[in-house]
Amino acid sequence: MPKILVIDDDELVCEMISTSLQIEGFETMRAHDGTEGVSAAKSYLPDLIVCDIIMPNLDGYGTLKALREDPATAMIPFVFLTGQSAKSDMRQGMDLGADDFLTKPVMVGELVAAIRTRLQKHQLVKK
Repeated sequence: MPKILVIDDDELVCEMISTSLQIEGFETMRAHDGTEGVSAAKSYLPDLIVCDIIMPNLDGYGTLKALREDPATAMIPFVFLTGQSAKSDMRQGMDLGADDFLTKPVMVGELVAAIRTRLQKHQLVKK
């Protein structure tokens, strides 16, 4: 069962995403800001991370940067899920090494499809 770390400062959004992913067969863990997310990623080494951009303490860009700098977490697939929909926000995330960029509100099917695609791609790269 793939482990997904959901990082979002909105408790309701975090819970809804986690619950939806559990129903789809994923194991989930949650973090409520980037600092907590980086710590959780280093401790649990999830198979994929879904992360908001606008958060207190450490935003999503800083979270991704910190994870990419650590060899233990550098290759974990990373998907931004955010209300930020400007092209420049997307470009910044992709330039930092994000694997995908989805905007809220997102349909569960769209999120699950993106996660499965990224996990499959990651497995191929590992082989």
